[in-house]
Amino acid sequence: MSIDENILRETGAFIHAYIQEDLKGRTHELSTRFPPEPNGYIHIGNAKGVFINFEMAKLYGGKYCLRYDDTDPSKEEIEYVDAIREDIEWLGYELGDRVYFASDYFQTMYDCAIVLIKKGLAYVCDLSADEVKSTRGSLSEPGKPSPYRERGANVNLNLFTRMKDGEFADGARTLRAKIDMASPNMNMRDPVLYRIAHKTHYRTGDEWCVYPMYDFAHPLEDAIEGITHSMCSIEFEDHRPLYDWCVDNLDFPVKPRQIEFAKSKISNTVMGKRYLKPLVENGTVDGWDDPRMVTVRGMRRRGYPPAAIRAFLGHTGVSKSMSSYDFSLLEHYIREHLKTIAKTVMAVLDPIKIILTNYPEAKTETLTMENHPEDPEMGSREVPFSREIFIEREDFMEDPPNKFFRLSPGKEVRLKGAYFITCEEVMKDCDGRVTELRCVYDPETRSGSGFDGRKVKGTLHWVSAAHAVPITAKLFETLVTDAPETEEGFAFNPNSLVVKENAVGEPCLASAKPEDRFQFMRNGYFCLDEKDSANGKPAFNRTVSLRSSYKG
Repeated sequence: MSIDENILRETGAFIHAYIQEDLKGRTHELSTRFPPEPNGYIHIGNAKGVFINFEMAKLYGGKYCLRYDDTDPSKEEIEYVDAIREDIEWLGYELGDRVYFASDYFQTMYDCAIVLIKKGLAYVCDLSADEVKSTRGSLSEPGKPSPYRERGANVNLNLFTRMKDGEFADGARTLRAKIDMASPNMNMRDPVLYRIAHKTHYRTGDEWCVYPMYDFAHPLEDAIEGITHSMCSIEFEDHRPLYDWCVDNLDFPVKPRQIEFAKSKISNTVMGKRYLKPLVENGTVDGWDDPRMVTVRGMRRRGYPPAAIRAFLGHTGVSKSMSSYDFSLLEHYIREHLKTIAKTVMAVLDPIKIILTNYPEAKTETLTMENHPEDPEMGSREVPFSREIFIEREDFMEDPPNKFFRLSPGKEVRLKGAYFITCEEVMKDCDGRVTELRCVYDPETRSGSGFDGRKVKGTLHWVSAAHAVPITAKLFETLVTDAPETEEGFAFNPNSLVVKENAVGEPCLASAKPEDRFQFMRNGYFCLDEKDSANGKPAFNRTVSLRSSYKG
């Protein structure tokens, strides 16, 4: 499944217009970036940012890079650095040596701040964070200038140097841009460029105790790297004048253009690190890679193919207005891709035993079954058949309604790839629960034997009891319900995870690998969960059901 470039061109028309205008007569090529903060794992919303920036670069024959915006030492960890790169490359974007860090530019950013101070465009302010907030004004009232706004350049240079040298406590002073306290854009009312933070940075150690703010660091990072188009989410639109101010007042050969696009919402999902991190920390989910989460790690563990995720992102496109998509649309793209690559096998998730009373006790047959009903090139496999088999409990009813075409007393059904069987006796425990079925088989009805006699409407999947591999099957629904968010948080779905501990599967499942995809006949698409597979008992995650609720 490949990305439809026409979708990218049509839905991102406003981005293409900017790019084509800017590259006209320019000597340098398009250059984009994805700039995550290494303070958590990336999710499908971040993946859209990766997709837009990287696919646009590929479309125009340009280049792209990954740059960690690691300017906040209090939240960043090398664990997230490694995970983000791995997840992006798993999505299908090779990075090679195009991986950069904002922390590599700390000296350059400091030097840029010195330039602004010398130009009279930045000053050291002694107001506390609360005092700065109280003087910023409102949308209807201008802000009040800091009493330290008119300090001379030499005083500011001295104080800023002492800030860097660690003479002052956290929060004692900041470096602020000197722009316009009456600007209608609140971001232009002398924003803070640098703050003091006596924190050990995971890369630079204790070399620095002043760190640039995001709104100052980000445009500088883009300009230093020669980024031509900085594509980001719509919440940064009001920050664009400050982005341009920083670049315009410093001497860079390439002045990047910031372009904003709208985020996309997916129903019944939780996105955003500020929401995801508490779920991980309080144990609501099984880590950042919980298959119910739409983190890239979670989607990978659940079995979502990266090509299908990219196809979904291409379909949702790029726009200036917020768009919402039903979770079923994402599942549609996953399902459509898995239809073409998943091998069909038989697994019984809620087994009930059948004894074929007229089948020889010592006999075992080997049946040949296709690996994909619509793709002969995927070959076939050998499946053992014996006197005792398992079927799904829901495939039997003692007193069935009309149009129940599965197994019931006196009724004949076909076992997939095997024989016709008829139920003759139902065994129950003291509570009346069915524990076992006694059936007879018709040896003349073996699949592939040329039998052309009576017809039956029901075909059941099964597993030979003597050869069954014990497995755990995990079935997922959306993590949250349709109910709105509450003051306590999201309305979690109590049925988001159902675990079938007593499931069984064909022998081939014993050698399954993490990247293998299977269609468990009539039960959905599954993949091996390496994390939960232990002690010789494989665990399988249901990636998506067979039936789609998408109305496309």
